Amino acid sequence: MYRNDKVIRRYSEPFKLKILAELTIGKHTKSELCKLYSIAPTTVNVWIKKYNRKDLMNTRVKVETKDEISRIKALQKEIEQLKKLLLKKDLDA
Repeated sequence: MYRNDKVIRRYSEPFKLKILAELTIGKHTKSELCKLYSIAPTTVNVWIKKYNRKDLMNTRVKVETKDEISRIKALQKEIEQLKKLLLKKDLDA
């Protein structure tokens, strides 16, 4: 009996390029293709990197306004003050 039942799959070069082509034209999303062909999303990401197709990578854009940034800084400052108060209280007790 095998220690783990992991199946190693090898995909042909034309198959990989077909998947990337379908992603490029927008015929299917990455998750749809993964389900359709039973491919792990990380495998598709490896192919995207291998063939230098960064345009197909999912990108996350984090937008913060000045108000959000100042709010975060104020909260961080408050956390530090509370930590100091808690430490002082523990030392006094």
